[in-house]
Amino acid sequence: MADFEHWRVSTMQATRLPAAQPPVDWTALSNFAQLRGQLRVSLTPRCNINCWFCHNEGDVPPPATRGGGSVQPRQRVLRADDYLTLISSLMGAGLDRVYFTGGEPLTSPLARPVLEHLPAPAEDQSYTLITNGTRVRTHRSWLRRAPLDKVKVSLHYFSDETLRAIAGTRIGIAAVLDGIETARDIFERVELNCLLQQQNAHEVRAILDYALEHRLPVQFIELVGTDFNDGQASSAAPADDIIAHLRTLTSDEHVEVAGVGQGRRVFRIDGIEIDVLQRQLGRHHVGQCGTCPLRARCVEGFWALRTDHSGGLQPCLLRDDLRLDFGPLLEDPQALAAAVGRHVAAFTEGTL
Repeated sequence: MADFEHWRVSTMQATRLPAAQPPVDWTALSNFAQLRGQLRVSLTPRCNINCWFCHNEGDVPPPATRGGGSVQPRQRVLRADDYLTLISSLMGAGLDRVYFTGGEPLTSPLARPVLEHLPAPAEDQSYTLITNGTRVRTHRSWLRRAPLDKVKVSLHYFSDETLRAIAGTRIGIAAVLDGIETARDIFERVELNCLLQQQNAHEVRAILDYALEHRLPVQFIELVGTDFNDGQASSAAPADDIIAHLRTLTSDEHVEVAGVGQGRRVFRIDGIEIDVLQRQLGRHHVGQCGTCPLRARCVEGFWALRTDHSGGLQPCLLRDDLRLDFGPLLEDPQALAAAVGRHVAAFTEGTL
């Protein structure tokens, strides 16, 4: 991936701060929020399983660190209070949807102090935890107090064998299913997501049946390729089979292409929503994407601002040279929000 390596520079080289402090035009950030853009907050790059396709929000993913090799994620800089400052600042600036990710967020010692002390959301603002489910029961006592609106559990497997093949773990599927049930006991809204791949093609319908039986919304996703999972790109499976099957179960189908991110095909069965993210439905590109040398590989476009535990924020999964280092601004929440507003505006205008 020579073209990508040309753009993958060190954290110090990738760091960008605004050269000057002109008045902030909040239009781009506001538009991003109105189009349902996400702030994805990675609490840790570490995980207790090793799914081969993990993109780790732009940092080095768990499978790449196996054996203690030289390739490791960035060092943690942020404390719990820093995460809370960032979230409060950007929600105050208009971002509405915050997703907590990793790695596995519940492996982080910061998960509890962050999630228990989130700022009260305004109307239409929400918090979502994305988890593999295996740690939910362990943390259920304090999770009950976390003001989460939704928990989204990754269910890419439906047997011990498939879980081992995909995630390289001895953890059994029972732990994942128990995590789903525990989450349902705690939270009003629990959803599932499933990456379509050759390893789970024989279980996708069973996952759908499980979702429908338990009345859980589920999202089926086509692979987002990165340099880290490129070696197994042939494992990716198209959505054609699950779409054809869903059409035998319901005629309630429509396509949504509004907003940011990939277009999605939405089915409804007995009141349960099933989404299929399909790359052929298009994605949301902005000014910076116009001349990007990686655009041919991009299947997502601009739909998330990704924050890592090293104090960086980037608007593109494939371009960490466009990463903003906000660590020096944490003492001034207004300056932090302004820097992010300028960064998003520059990305949208293609001037980063």
